[in-house]
Amino acid sequence: MTVEEAGPADAAEVIALWQAAGLTRPWNDPAADFARSLDAADSAVLVARDGTALIGSVMVGYDGHRGWVYYLAVAPDRRRQGLGRTLMAAAEAWLRARGCPKIQLMVRTGNAKALAFYERLGLAAQDAVTLGRFLDPKES
Repeated sequence: MTVEEAGPADAAEVIALWQAAGLTRPWNDPAADFARSLDAADSAVLVARDGTALIGSVMVGYDGHRGWVYYLAVAPDRRRQGLGRTLMAAAEAWLRARGCPKIQLMVRTGNAKALAFYERLGLAAQDAVTLGRFLDPKES
């Protein structure tokens, strides 16, 4: 297995993986998210491959204050094999290489399996509330 940065040609396969993993939502355009990540200097989509098969991905970014992790996905038939842990380690290494001091991510309320996974990796709930709104009215 290898982990590397995705390129534009990986878009369809990565998005299909995100959809298979249940990570996409109607109000977020995964193709736009993927493209923005590749276009930005301080973000990337890392992909795990077994030969030529894409089996996992994670989007990572650094805003100058914190590192953020999004779209951690493992192919449904490859779960419970340590791949999620490997992808998180790759995301952390990517952030450390850029001098990032802290990593954060968001988990949807009620996703007990994801919360338990991240807790096993040493992440803990932070004393903060995430607030947001769409800047483009057509996206709401």
